[in-house]
Amino acid sequence: MKIEGTCRSCGRTFLVQQVIGTGGHCPWCGIPFEPDYAVVLVDALRDAEDSGSTLENALEKIADLEPRFVLDPGSVLDRLREHLERLARAQGG
Repeated sequence: MKIEGTCRSCGRTFLVQQVIGTGGHCPWCGIPFEPDYAVVLVDALRDAEDSGSTLENALEKIADLEPRFVLDPGSVLDRLREHLERLARAQGG
């Protein structure tokens, strides 16, 4: 899974992998996204992308099996959406 974000300073879009590679800074303008907790941020971004890929792969395998059930999309997406919306609201986003 390739997670994208947008810098609140320069407005440019980035990939999470780029932020991990810069140690928590915007790959375009260089501003630190979380100067006091850069290591925590980088680790969390790495975990989010890795976990997202794991979830995506697992759901693909389940769908390929064509089981005799459906999964409730809300049970997977609602909590994720809540966290993303909270992140968007942070600092007036």
